[in-house]
Amino acid sequence: MALIASLTLGLAPFNPPHLWKQFNNLRYGRDMLLMDWVDIVMHGAPWVFLIVFSIQALREKKSAK
Repeated sequence: MALIASLTLGLAPFNPPHLWKQFNNLRYGRDMLLMDWVDIVMHGAPWVFLIVFSIQALREKKSAK
C-alpha cells in the first residue's frame, strides 16, 4: 500500500514531480508559503512511510532467520 501511495500521490503531478519542485525551492532558498510546506508534507509522507515499512520488513525478515 505504501508503494502505491508513493507512486501516485508521492509523484503527482508526474511531469516534473511536484515534490522535486518543492525540494528545489528549499535548496535554492526561495520563499515558501504555508501551502508549499503542506505540499511537501502531503507528497513526502508516502515516501517516508515506504522507507519506514521497508526497514521494518527487512528487520523482521532478518530476525526470522
